Amino acid sequence: MQARLFHLHTLSALHCGAGRSAGVIDLPIARARATQLPIVPGSSLRGVLRQLVDKRASDDGETLFGPRTIRSDQVAFAGALSIGDAHLLALPVRCLASVVSFVTCPFILRRHKRDLRRVGTSPPALPNPPDKGSAWVTPASVNLVETVDENDRKRRKLVLEDLDLQAHHDPSLEAWARLIACAVHPEDDEAQTDVIARFSLVSDDVMSFLAETATDVRARIRLDPDTGTVSKGALWYEEHLPAETLLWGVFALADSNNDGRKADDLARAVPNDELLQLGGNAGVGSGLVRFLTEGTPA
Repeated sequence: MQARLFHLHTLSALHCGAGRSAGVIDLPIARARATQLPIVPGSSLRGVLRQLVDKRASDDGETLFGPRTIRSDQVAFAGALSIGDAHLLALPVRCLASVVSFVTCPFILRRHKRDLRRVGTSPPALPNPPDKGSAWVTPASVNLVETVDENDRKRRKLVLEDLDLQAHHDPSLEAWARLIACAVHPEDDEAQTDVIARFSLVSDDVMSFLAETATDVRARIRLDPDTGTVSKGALWYEEHLPAETLLWGVFALADSNNDGRKADDLARAVPNDELLQLGGNAGVGSGLVRFLTEGTPA
């Protein structure tokens, strides 16, 4: 079985829900149980990818995902594709300087490094973890604000939402920013440069706080067709991952139990750099994402 990496790049707000909540947000997004970091469930990806592959005039859908209906044990077989959850890689966070910063943390990069090794990629060295009051930025960062302290010394800060963090350059962070930018924008030098210039690393504690508070929460209503006003009790709040969020995950390919094709050959049937619609609210433009695979021919 071959393991390969995939990335998701959200082009609009994305709501992959976790059911109803007893909290302030009526419809929260799906999160990993242990970390409470946002995820896109593999089951959501699998269904949308199957729909896309089935539209092609081929038998790739059954080979990758298995038969849609099982009429007997003799014709039953497992699909060759196994796809996991997509995990948060970098969260776009409102920034005082230059609009937005793509924020990650040591915990996320360590997990990403583990998966890179799993698929045979040699990752860069990890940056040293910043403390709660600091953040690492790339040398070309456009997100810095200059201030002067009580001793008239100039300080550079990264201001994310209402967090005021001392900013420092870290050479090893640029290597990670470049690796991620090239994976998400493989043929767009301008987009790669933009991601690198906005990339920042905060502590795990700060990232945990931002993952809870820097998501996109929207009020939704249902109108009464007779009165043209909001129906009684029809106001609710939905949580979304914001546009420009970056996620990653792992999928695995095995030799086919259907037609005998090898995993290397089946990699060509997996969609790459395709536009997908995930989650709810498709009619209002939510859930548009790019699905990208590494090492898989387009």
